[in-house]
Amino acid sequence: MRSFQVADFNAPLKEVERPTPQPSGTQVLIKVKAAGVCHSDLHIWEGGYDLGHGRKPLSLKDRGVSLPLTMGHETVGEIVAFGPDVKASDKADLKVGDVALAYPWLGCGKCETCLGGDENMCVVKPNSLGVYCDGGYADYMTVPHPKYLLNLKGLDPLTAAPYACSGVTTYSALKKVESAFNTPIVIFGAGGLGLMALSLLKAMGGKGAIVVDIDAKKREAAEKAGALATVDGKAPDALEQLAKKAGGPIRAVIDLVGNAATTQLGFDCLTKGGKLVIVGLFGGGAPWALPLIPIKAITIQGSYVGNLRETQELLDLVRSKKIAPIPVTPMPLAKANEALVDLQKGKLVGRAILTP
Repeated sequence: MRSFQVADFNAPLKEVERPTPQPSGTQVLIKVKAAGVCHSDLHIWEGGYDLGHGRKPLSLKDRGVSLPLTMGHETVGEIVAFGPDVKASDKADLKVGDVALAYPWLGCGKCETCLGGDENMCVVKPNSLGVYCDGGYADYMTVPHPKYLLNLKGLDPLTAAPYACSGVTTYSALKKVESAFNTPIVIFGAGGLGLMALSLLKAMGGKGAIVVDIDAKKREAAEKAGALATVDGKAPDALEQLAKKAGGPIRAVIDLVGNAATTQLGFDCLTKGGKLVIVGLFGGGAPWALPLIPIKAITIQGSYVGNLRETQELLDLVRSKKIAPIPVTPMPLAKANEALVDLQKGKLVGRAILTP
């Protein structure tokens, strides 16, 4: 099998050939059909996060990410084989030949958080596929247990792959602001996550969103995807534009970018009692005047991907509401480097999907 690995941070991915793994224990072997190229992959490739305020960057090596690593946490694959310890009850509705989405946000599986169904929040030993262990930038991949494979039941692998990250990430963030769905919310970022958020917001019964992005092409894509309005985040009157286009108090902001400029504008546009949910990991330092947090009674909440239950809820929602997929750009697995560079330079609209 072929895989493309991060051998050194900030260096081109290395093509590696090795024997196709055989599943052991409760593992499941899948033949990769689609692997999304996510902005989080850029941070892994670059080796860390900018924390702003002159702080030392947050090193992924210090967080337990070891090299070489095969990235890819948005993976759809065809089930090839089950490990010898997989019981009939473990397989649920899965069999060899089925096409499934791999839930990647794994933890230790034993702590109170994991046993409560929130493996994505595990602090004991995170084991996320494509982050702490090998993922989908490859011909084949092993998944630790059948419960982490969600049968697509006819959904297109290319457009379903992003549900493992951009999909469940935006779904989980939207659930955190459901109380504001009767008014327009504000979404920062019109990339893959932003376009996904617009589709999901409509399906979840929200009134709609005003989308902020500095890229005119991405704002245009957001308008085509159903945004109520768009705003150029670099415009000197961006705050005034948001107030005018909202037509009333703004009670919720979802920031899918996560830099000092977006979080400042997001904070400033909120009414008293509003909520700012930060999802993006672009980097930088918090810009807010601290007294304004209690004066405006603002809630600032982080949102990190989503759990297995939310991912299944998302797939059910996609089927029941027939949610239109976000734009995707299929690319051969051999162009993994090119896809990362295009994403780094902001050239992609929607999601690049590697197809081994």
